[in-house]
Amino acid sequence: MNILVLCTGNSARSILLECILNKRGGARVKAYSAGSRPAGQVHPMALRLLTRLGYTTSQLRSKSWDEFATPDAPEMGLVITVCGNAAEEACPIWPGAPVRTHWGVDDPATASEEDQQDAFEAAYAILEARARSMLDLPFETMDQSQLSAELAKISRVVK
Repeated sequence: MNILVLCTGNSARSILLECILNKRGGARVKAYSAGSRPAGQVHPMALRLLTRLGYTTSQLRSKSWDEFATPDAPEMGLVITVCGNAAEEACPIWPGAPVRTHWGVDDPATASEEDQQDAFEAAYAILEARARSMLDLPFETMDQSQLSAELAKISRVVK
């Protein structure tokens, strides 16, 4: 299953979940991330955290969701938005027929400099727990409505 993880800036949360899904999902999933208004670079704290946790980060980049709207782009089976509930944070909406779910997480990049490491680690922990719960599902054999319901449960329960 191809999964697109969307956020506004594509510099922190969406990058974290892309990495988690690709590492934990094995051959079952291929995750990508993008933003509606990309920041242009991956947040340095995200890179430090991922590197410390053993992820390869050399190919990570902040990119526009326009890259996934071209005719030759991979077809997505699932779109996950990870924007938090902060005021003034617009969360992108992906058109089309993939299953969509919202796994809102507060933006660790907005934390004060002294709190950023803890904020990134907390965001990572939430996203990793949700990814593990999703990967425990037999999503290959679920219909869209079943999968959508299970993904919604994950967003409410795994915090």
